[in-house]
Amino acid sequence: MTDAAHEARAVGLRMYEAFNGRDLAALETILAPDFVSHPLGTAGIGAVADAWSRMFAAHPGIRVTVEDMLVDRDRVAVRSLLRGLSDSVPGGADPAPTMMEIFRVRHGLIAELWGLSGLGRPAG
Repeated sequence: MTDAAHEARAVGLRMYEAFNGRDLAALETILAPDFVSHPLGTAGIGAVADAWSRMFAAHPGIRVTVEDMLVDRDRVAVRSLLRGLSDSVPGGADPAPTMMEIFRVRHGLIAELWGLSGLGRPAG
């Protein structure tokens, strides 16, 4: 794996660790100042912090479990599961919604993200 691929993988893992740790301040060291979220239709770090804060308020136990991470130079594709949702079955017996994200890394920071999730969709 190239240095750029190692760097891309590391920043991707830091993003999910920050989410799971509710560490909004870490976004400054993970996202580029001109970060673009295509799913949210927003730009900037503040928009992500706001979106995460809303998710934490709606689902206090939410966390992301990375299942697969594929890296190709500056691109990272991640398949993850969303766990700890406030509307989940006790004991976690329900199927966890899947999230698919692709992001582009520039100078060690995530510059752009695309993604889809099954959050809010019926399982099946």
